[in-house]
Amino acid sequence: MAETTGQSEKAQSEKVRAETQSHRKVLIGTVVSNKMQKTIVVEVTRKKAHPMYKRVISIRKKFYAHDEKNEARSGDTVKIEESRPLSKLKRWTLKEIVRKTALVPEVDIDAGLDVSAKN
Repeated sequence: MAETTGQSEKAQSEKVRAETQSHRKVLIGTVVSNKMQKTIVVEVTRKKAHPMYKRVISIRKKFYAHDEKNEARSGDTVKIEESRPLSKLKRWTLKEIVRKTALVPEVDIDAGLDVSAKN
């Protein structure tokens, strides 16, 4: 009796693991732009040995990713996941924000500038 329950628990844990595990590619990169609606541009940098010179070089590539809630900001480190084509260039979706940036919020230049106060 104990063996059958042990086997069923094992089967259930494998079933749960199979549901959470997807075969889609996942990349980690930095958000370069979030100026579009529900779209972010993520730059992924990877290190690779040069085929002839064997020196390690950085290869940068930009990916357009779908951000449904517009929660990613420029400079954030994010995890993106492969998805079906959403537009001409968008083939990735935002999975999670790994690290938020500590940038100062953007300020409107015209509103903060008073010409008469300088003189």
